[in-house]
Amino acid sequence: MKHKVGILGGTFDPPHLAHLRMAEEAKKQLGLEKILFLPNKIPPHKHISGMASPKERLEMLQLMIANNDCFEVDARELERSGKSYTYDTMRDMISEQPDTDFYFIIGGDMVEYLPKWYHIDDLVNMVTFVGINRPQYQTEVPYQVIKVTMPELTISSTEIRNDIENAQLFLPEKVWSYIKEHQLYGKK
Repeated sequence: MKHKVGILGGTFDPPHLAHLRMAEEAKKQLGLEKILFLPNKIPPHKHISGMASPKERLEMLQLMIANNDCFEVDARELERSGKSYTYDTMRDMISEQPDTDFYFIIGGDMVEYLPKWYHIDDLVNMVTFVGINRPQYQTEVPYQVIKVTMPELTISSTEIRNDIENAQLFLPEKVWSYIKEHQLYGKK
């Protein structure tokens, strides 16, 4: 029997409570053994925020998941040069773990963008996509996507960065403390 592993990719700039909730809901609803958080260095679909370094984003992610034995961070994309393409990463992961079925978890905004992903026609044969509902985004695409529903959380990393003074409610305490200690996102 194959292992069932979820992957939640993103910039995580910063990682927040909605990321945790997405991972928890996908794990629970799909019976996944664990969730790998996959921070990317240079996402192909958006501009780099330039706010937190890859090292800082990695440290915040590690703090966020430290108390959950079913959550891990895979930093391979942070170590890679150039853009982070899911196709390249999944090709490597499948080669390393042929006895694993991977479930790639994405928010509604990324479901909508899925037809534009690099090598998407190959990628849909490599992983099972899992779409998490997100307000104001369409989840209907010409690819098979398992839908996972959760209470709608209108939290985004962009909004947190833009209003860091009021972001504490949307961040795990350890991440909030890290942001304050390192003076990230706010006026310096």
